[in-house]
Amino acid sequence: MSPDSAPVIQARNLSFSYGSGGGPRVTVLSDVSFDIRRGDFVAIQGPSGSGKSTLFYLLGALLAPDSGRVWLGGTDVFALSADERAWLRNEKIGFVFQQFHLLARASVLDNILLPASYPAEREATDQAEMETRARELAARLGLESHLHHLPNQLSGGQQQRVAIARALLKDVDLILADEPTGNLDSKNAEQTLQLLEELNRQGKTIVLITHDS
Repeated sequence: MSPDSAPVIQARNLSFSYGSGGGPRVTVLSDVSFDIRRGDFVAIQGPSGSGKSTLFYLLGALLAPDSGRVWLGGTDVFALSADERAWLRNEKIGFVFQQFHLLARASVLDNILLPASYPAEREATDQAEMETRARELAARLGLESHLHHLPNQLSGGQQQRVAIARALLKDVDLILADEPTGNLDSKNAEQTLQLLEELNRQGKTIVLITHDS
């Protein structure tokens, strides 16, 4: 199967368990298989402790399974070296985390630009293009007047929009979102979901981890 014809995500027989200190291991995923096609908007739903976030980390190549394989765009993720997986994460996937994971001492603009800082030897012209894109994303998400604010000067909804702008900086086709509305009030949660739906209509593939039907 060529990379162009492959699903965006193929998961095959994924299993994962936690354990330490020689004690019994706790299985959280067992023999999980599915495909996600380009342009899909998929919700992975379940209660706390059901393995949703573990699956998120496996799909994003942030965690290796005990067994099984993941292909992203036809690439066998866990056949890559650690450096190659890091490049794949930075260039091909937009991550939106429940806890936002913004740098506390960095401005909104610098937080959005974080993916552009790797590799460090990126050309100055590329950096200028990335800053232009970051400013355009900030304006689109209603953050243009907050570019020089720190995260603690923003509301929860504004922080989440910064995280989404950061995920979109590289114009990736795949967005993985782990409980992106979990720390938001109902109004900001609805706005975040509407934004993800809009991105999906524009052709982005969205995988949403959630406990909320």
